Formats: sequence, structure tokens, C-alpha cells
Amino acid sequence: MREAVIVDAIRTPSGRGKPGGGLSAAHPVDLLAGVLEELVRRSGLDPELVDDVIAGCVQQAGEQTQNVARSALLAAGFPHTVPGTTVDRQCGSSQQAATFAAQAIMSGSQDIVIAAGVESMSRLPLGVATMGRDPLGERLRARYPEGLVHQGISAELIAAKWGFSRAQLDEFSARSHELAAAAASSGAFDGELVPAFGLTADETVRPGTTVEKLGQLAPSFVDEGIAARFPEIDWKITPGNSSPLTDGASAALIMSRERADELGLRPRARFVAFSVVGDDPLLMLTGPIPATERVLRRAGLGIGDIDAFEVNEAFAPIPLAWLAETGADPAKLNPRGGAIALGHALGSSGTRLLATLLGELEATGGRYGLQTMCEGAGMANATVIERLAA
Repeated sequence: MREAVIVDAIRTPSGRGKPGGGLSAAHPVDLLAGVLEELVRRSGLDPELVDDVIAGCVQQAGEQTQNVARSALLAAGFPHTVPGTTVDRQCGSSQQAATFAAQAIMSGSQDIVIAAGVESMSRLPLGVATMGRDPLGERLRARYPEGLVHQGISAELIAAKWGFSRAQLDEFSARSHELAAAAASSGAFDGELVPAFGLTADETVRPGTTVEKLGQLAPSFVDEGIAARFPEIDWKITPGNSSPLTDGASAALIMSRERADELGLRPRARFVAFSVVGDDPLLMLTGPIPATERVLRRAGLGIGDIDAFEVNEAFAPIPLAWLAETGADPAKLNPRGGAIALGHALGSSGTRLLATLLGELEATGGRYGLQTMCEGAGMANATVIERLAA
């Protein structure tokens, strides 16, 4: 089987996903187009050689509908002979796009694929895609007659099940901002960041965030009906220990090692193993735990063999529960901060994490990196990559 390698991975800065945010004026097609254009410019690749563009996007409605991947590649000036498709694996959409890209290359069916993602949460607020309609249907509701819950409640359930205190959640969140601010200040993100619409730095990072400041925030999801159903919940999830609404786009150039050699391009890393799992749709966000176990087994590695982890910080209890169950070294977890500070632009987050993980491995000389992402309806992707020496 051929090796699939990563030649480059880039992202826009994270814009606040609300009106007035630094990327809120950008149409999502234009936002993604800019990243695609910059990706091929940096490598000197003729875009005509790209076999496919696979983009993740969650809210496929309005400006993000009608196959945003194809619209964006055409907007980027790619030849019309280049196809594109848009995938929805919820928050793991662009991580899944990277998996699909690598699998196509490893199987020999394609040689060069761009995996990407985009989400404009300022222009398409959460829930807009349902248009007020029931997205579940009668049969799914019949299977879960007591009802499923939204992700904020799932985060509360995880915090209760693992016994995390409000202070623990806020401490982890303050750590995320501290590490992200330090990484930005040191220039650690310079290799992955590309300016977009005048925004040159992540505007979701809040330097100087403290546990004391976070402790003043009120819980976001207090609900009397939910409290009666789940008396174990004591309401700890706030805007401060959750990822903020975010706008952003990201992309990775993936190809066979042979094709990279032919084009004179240096592979920065190779894909080692993948997993995708389903998990309890009520807890919903615990999937990274079994996904990590499965991907490590497929890679033939142990948790101690991994030099850096990127575990998406949708809510603070998720990486904390993951740490508790995997026994991973906390110092290796999100060493440049996570989504609580850097934002979570839904469909873009998978390839954003990939870019950050790759940069961390290169900066530290680490060999293996693992990224994993909780996803709506109780799913998760996990990916192991290996840094390649220059």
C-alpha cells in the first residue's frame, strides 16, 4: 500500500463567530477559496494536478450549501476540471476529509488530494440548517423515547460522571488560553497561519485569562426539565470552559510519497493509522476515548509512544475525561492551547488541528502525533501521523 504524506497544512486565524468578528464579512466560499489558493501557491503546485478537493462543513445551509468545496475551488481559480465534494462528520468533518484523502491515495485511486474545511458561525448561527424542522424523525425518537440532548447538556453529564469540579474545568480552560497566548507570542503559529480579510492573528485567544475571572461566569445551560431528569448535573459548563463560536477555514495538501518526490516537494509527515467510532449518543462527546484506543491498536503503538496530542476542546470535560481514561501525559495534550482559546470553527477544526499538530512535532522533534475529535450524535475520529525528517 502506498504512503499518504502531508506536504503542507494551513489555516486562517480564528475569527469571533458573531457579527463584527474579524471574518464575519467574509462569505464562506471566499474564506475557503483564499486558503486553497494560498496552499497551492506555497508549494508551487499546479492546481490542475489536484485529483479532488474534499472539504468539511457542518452547517450546510444558505451560503454554505450547494457543495461549498466545489464553489471554493472554482473561486480560487482552480481549473474547472478539478472536482470537489463536501462532507459532514459533524465537528470532525475536515478530519474525516483528510482521512478520505489519505485513503484514496493509499489505495492508488488518486495521487494528490486537498483536504479542507470551512465554517462561518457568524453568518450561519448554530441550528440554522434545520430551518425549524425536526432533524431526527419518528423512528429515531422511538428508539430514544426519553429524548437525546444537545451538546451542552452532554458536557454537563460528562462533568458529572467523571466528577470534575467547576474549578478543574476553569483551570483547564485558563491553561488553554495561557498556552495559546504563549504560542502566538513566540511565533509558533506563524508557519500555519495565513492572513484572511485583514485578520492576521487569532482573535479568540484571551491573554491574561484566570481561574478567578472564569469563575465569575454563570452556567450556560441551566434547565429545570433537564435537572429533573438528570439530578446528578450541578451546572458547571459556562462560556469560559466551552469553545467559542468561531469563523475559519483550513486545508492540507496530501499526496503519495512518490508524487511528492516527482514534484520535488518535501513530505512533512505521513499518515500512520485512522479510526472512526460511534459512541453513546446521549453522552455524545466521549467518542475520543474509544477512537484513541482503536487507532493506537491499528498503529501498533502505545499511549506513551505519542509525542503530542490534539484533543478538540469543544468543552473542558472532554479532554479531561480523555486524559483520565487514556492515562496520557497531560503535558503532551494541546501544548499550544486548544479550541477553548483557539476557537472551534466546526467544519474547519479537523484540518486546523492537523496543522497545529504538525507544527508542534516539527518544533519539538517529536515523532508521532495523535489528533481526535468528538462529534455530534456520539461519534469520533482519531488519526496518528508520523513526522518525517527533512
